[in-house]
Order: sequence, then structure tokens, then C-alpha cells
Amino acid sequence: MGSLKDELLKAIWHAFTALDQDHSGKVSKSQLKVLSHNLCTVLKVPHDPVALEEHFRDDDEGPVSNQGYMPYLNRFILEKVQDNFDKIEFNRMCWTLCVKKNLTKNPLLITEEDAFKVWVIFNFLSEDKYPLIIVSEEIEYLLKKLTEAMGGGWQQEQFEHYKINFDDSKNGLSAWELIELIGNGQFSKGMDRQTVSMAINEVFNELILDVLKQGYMMKKGHRRKNWTERWFVLKPNIISYYVSEDLKDKKGDILLDENCCVESLPDKDGKKCLFLVKCFDKTFEISASDKKKKQEWIQAIHSTIHLLKLGSPPPHKEARQRRKELRKKQLAEQEELERQMKELQVANESKQQELEAVRKKLEEAASRAAEEEKKRLQTQVELQARFSTELEREKLIRQQMEEQVAQKSSELEQYLQRVRELEDMYLKLQEALEDERQARQDEETVRKLQARLLEEESSKRAELEKWHLEQQQAIQTTEAEKQELENQRVLKEQALQEAMEQLEQLELERKQALEQYEEVKKKLEMATHKTKSWKDKVAHHEGLIRLIEPGSKNPHLITNWGPAAFTEAELEEREKNWKEKKTTE
Repeated sequence: MGSLKDELLKAIWHAFTALDQDHSGKVSKSQLKVLSHNLCTVLKVPHDPVALEEHFRDDDEGPVSNQGYMPYLNRFILEKVQDNFDKIEFNRMCWTLCVKKNLTKNPLLITEEDAFKVWVIFNFLSEDKYPLIIVSEEIEYLLKKLTEAMGGGWQQEQFEHYKINFDDSKNGLSAWELIELIGNGQFSKGMDRQTVSMAINEVFNELILDVLKQGYMMKKGHRRKNWTERWFVLKPNIISYYVSEDLKDKKGDILLDENCCVESLPDKDGKKCLFLVKCFDKTFEISASDKKKKQEWIQAIHSTIHLLKLGSPPPHKEARQRRKELRKKQLAEQEELERQMKELQVANESKQQELEAVRKKLEEAASRAAEEEKKRLQTQVELQARFSTELEREKLIRQQMEEQVAQKSSELEQYLQRVRELEDMYLKLQEALEDERQARQDEETVRKLQARLLEEESSKRAELEKWHLEQQQAIQTTEAEKQELENQRVLKEQALQEAMEQLEQLELERKQALEQYEEVKKKLEMATHKTKSWKDKVAHHEGLIRLIEPGSKNPHLITNWGPAAFTEAELEEREKNWKEKKTTE
């Protein structure tokens, strides 16, 4: 009952403010009599004109305020209202009183009937405080519903831009500003008047008339058992069916309660997509147009029965209540935050005052400390003069001791540095000897590879010369054997070509081996140079270690194809000389 009273008060508030011509919050008694009579008529409440006169008997001269009319409105009208009146007729009566005064004169894309429906939707979605406004969250919810009903896509960025340009001095829109917003087509660009009107009507049916679902289906009669097309309208506790969608010729109702149920039926008697609605005293067989529609209707009726069992309101009303509770919670949290901020500010000011008092105390303490410091410095000067002689004597003794310690430390450091240098020299000498040994091994490997390549090259050249001589002899044979020899010559030329390619490959390998030999030679020279330099260093440090020197190098033999490798005799001679030098050292 409280919720119904709040809904009625919103529409009555519009009518009352429309009668308030000079915006003073007061309406004449004659106008209130007319308003009260009209309200009693549409709300089906017995009208008592004497009660109005009695209520204002002490104030029958001039206008009365809204606060003075509210007690009468609550006592003699709203408390007597039952849920048996036509809500649309009630809203239309209040709309008639306020539309001419408030509706914008600018041309709109919607009709006055559509504007009336938007006005009723505004009363449903507005906040429960006066003057009535609809907050941005509810505006977004309504515009989304309209866009969805028009089959368009919701433009979130456009709405965010609209919210940025919102007047900061108010928290929402009035009913007439909302009508103008929807009527100017700002959020329905590209849609014609009929589409917008149909969308408003669909949202109106859902939010105001509690229409959960509607559409054409076939219904089987109870007496004649014939099938007739009807327009079905599903509401929270009833399914009404009409001849057509204009709702003028109502044919019957299916009363829903928690004991009802809905079941799917198999196809029969030439009818498809059948389902059954079972109630306490009757059963209704219905045929949908397709399987999708059938499933949607079964699901909608089942959800409605489930809500009846739970005693829950329709989904859109429950969602509206949740949104309001969420906003109240957010407002309470914001107020709590502001209260905490104020407390913190007060606490901060108190702390500032305490800090100021502490600062003054610290300044006084600093002043006293300065005086004490002055006295202490004076005493310190006297003590410094007394002990200056003793301090000079102690400094002289300490200086002598430091010089002795420094001398000993220097000697020890020199000794340790010499030991570290010898150790480093020994390690580097070992690395140099290892490099020399590795270089000799690389030189021996390259020399053997070069000798093998030269032998292969010589054999290939001898074979090539032999083939060439055989070819010359074959050319000088008789003319009768010329054809046969020509064939042999072609074969030998092919073999010669292959031999030339092998020779080129051997030449390339020989060059690579020569390059490797040069690299090994450079490494050996570098190792020899390192060995000689380290030998000089060791000799400089009292000759603790003797370096192993490499043997002398003889000039290389040169062939027509480049430097030749060492022979076995030369290698043995070099090894013998190296061993002799090592023995003498």
C-alpha cells in the first residue's frame, strides 16, 4: 500500500504544481476542491466535500499551502484507495492538468500520447523526493530500453558526452526535460516517428502496465474445440487474450497462481508448437507460431509462476528497487566519507594547534639550551687550555709510533707485492709455454696435411700428363680408326675434366692448409716472443726460473706452387737442436 501511495503522490504532485500559478507553493481552495473531486472520481473513492471545508475551516480566506493539503489528501483520499481503479485514467487526469503549462512549445518527433507515456514512465523511475527528478542512471536505463526496442545499437560514448554537458547545479532531469530529450531525437537518429512511438509503447507496456510478454497465438476453445487466433498479454498474475492487439475486445483471462504450471505438448491434430497451461479449474491448450516463440512463452509463464511462489514483484520493479537501494547505499557511503573527511579535518586542525604549542615549547627549550651551550663552551675552553700541553706531547709520541708502523707496513707490503709478482709471473710463464706447445702441435698437423696434399697433387699431375700423351698418340693413328678414336677422345676429355676439377679442389685445399700454416706460424712467433719477454723478466728477478726457448727457424723451401712442408729429416734435426739447448740450460 505504501508503494501505491508513493506512485499516486508523484502524479498528484505534478497536478498540484501546475495549479500553483505563481510558484509560491500555494493553491486556492476552489482549485483544491476541483482536484480533490477529480481524484476521488478516478480513484473510485467516496467524495466528501464537507470534509474539505471542515479541514480548512480556520483558513478559509486566501490560498492554502501544500503542507496544509497533504493531511487531507492522506486521510480522506489516499488511505481509502483500493487497487481497483484504472491507473491510466488516473495518470491521464493528472497529465491533463499539467501538460499545457509545462510541455515545451518546440516541435517534437513524438506525439502528445507518446509524451504522456514518457511522463508516466518518468513518475515510475523518478526518485522519491520532491521536486521530482530522474537521475542519470535511470535516464541511461530508459534510453537503453528504448534503443533496444527500436532495434538500434546503444551509443555509450554519446551518452557519456551528454552527461558531461549536464547542468552541475541539478542532479537529474524533470519530466518535461526528459520528454524534450526523447522528443528531439538526440538518441534516436535515423529512426522514424512510428518506430520511436512503437518503442515508447513497448517500454510503457513493460514498465507501467506490467506486460511481461505479448503476441499472437492460437487457442483451443473449451466448448467447440476449435482453434482461434488471439492476442495474448502476460502480466504478473494473469494472461489475458483479445481478438486483436488493439485490446478493445477482450475474450477471457487465465488467472495464474502458485499452483499453476506450464507443459510442452507434442504436435497433434495438425497443430504444431503446442503447450499447456494448467490452472486450478481449467486447462488451456495454446499453439505458438514457431518453436522459438513456444519456448519463449513457456519460459515467461514459468518465470511468472515462480515469482508468484516466491511472492516477488515483477522483474522490472525489483530491478528498479535494487537500483534505488544501490544509490541510497552509495549516497550513504559518500555522506559517511564526507563525515570522516570533516572529522579528519577537525582532527588535523587540532593537531596543528598541538604542533604550534609544541613548537613554542621547543623554541623556549632551544633558548635555554643555547644559554647552557654557551656556559658549556666557556668551560670547554678552559679545559682545552689546561690539557693542550698534554695533547701536544701525546700527538708527538703518536706521530713517532705511526711513522714506525708505516715503515714496517711498507716493508711488509713490498715483500708481499714481490711474492705476488713472482706468482703471477710463474702462472703467465706456464700459459706461454702451453701456447708454444699448442702452436708446435698445430704446425706439425698443418705440415703433414700440406705434404699429403702435395703428394696427391703430384700424382694427379702425372696421371694428367699420361692421359695427355695417350690422347696425342691416339690422334696420330690411321684415318680408318678415326671415328672410334674420336669416341675414346670424348671419354678421356670427360675424365680429364673431372681430373682438372679434382686438381682445382686440391689446389683450394692446399691454399687453405697454407693459410692455416701461416696462422700457426704467427701463433708460434707470438709464443716465442712471449717466452723471450718472460725470460728477461725472470732473469731480472734473480733468475728463479729459466725459460724454454724454441729452436732456430730455417728458411722454407719454395716450389712452383708455393712454400713446401718440412721433410722428416729436417723435423728430426730441429728436435735434436731443441733438446741440446734444453740440456745446456
